[in-house]
Amino acid sequence: MTQDPSTAADADSDPLVVAGRSYRSRLLVGTGKYRDFEQTRAAIEASGAEIVTVAVRRTNIGQDPNEPNLLDILPPDRFTLLPNTAGCYTAEDAVRTCRLARELLDGHDLVKLEVLGDEKTLFPDVMATLEAAETLVADGFKVMVYTNDDPIIARRLEAIGCVAVMPLGAPIGSGLGIRNPYNILEIVENASVPVLVDAGVGTASDAAVAMELGCDGVLMNTAIAAARDPVLMASAMRKGIESGREAFRAGRMPRKRYASASSPVDGTFF
Repeated sequence: MTQDPSTAADADSDPLVVAGRSYRSRLLVGTGKYRDFEQTRAAIEASGAEIVTVAVRRTNIGQDPNEPNLLDILPPDRFTLLPNTAGCYTAEDAVRTCRLARELLDGHDLVKLEVLGDEKTLFPDVMATLEAAETLVADGFKVMVYTNDDPIIARRLEAIGCVAVMPLGAPIGSGLGIRNPYNILEIVENASVPVLVDAGVGTASDAAVAMELGCDGVLMNTAIAAARDPVLMASAMRKGIESGREAFRAGRMPRKRYASASSPVDGTFF
């Protein structure tokens, strides 16, 4: 994939750092809901993502030697795999799934924790998430954690030792965008670990909004996989992330009730 040299240089000087490792891309993507593995591969290449999340309960990463293996198209020497606990509704199931992923991936310890509380909305079960996070951190895992947009819970998860907090922007798969930017902003302003919006993004402008709020990154799957052209949408999301980050770093102009003239009359010669 060809990348603009100025963009590459900027990414090198402003990396995303998760669990002590630096990444040039601030876009994290999932691997589910694509037509086939070839479309998965093409979309991820177009996204420029370096961290790719995998639902261990739904995707073959070595559990079944007779089925196609996702690792054949997304080799671990090119991508940081982020096993996730999608589909888990108890802390026990989530912990068990992470331990299975660690066995399958030769001791890999970076995981995305999600413990769901409701099958319809896929909102997190916050109490079970806290319980699972404590167990996993104590067991040596580096936990990136999906949670609601409650700043108090975000602080507790950071205090437990999670390496990244990932509040939802809207319900998983909804495509509704960032519904409560003020809560996300509160989490960002008080966190000392990376904050990544996880869930709810629908299009590139949603990704840009998340980044303009100061988020360190965005994780998405359905927004790309369910697009009419997933590969083209993946490219759009990459650009949305990059432009949003640049806008955040640049600092937007203050909002005003009235415009001020671009060419003021004060001090003119006539």
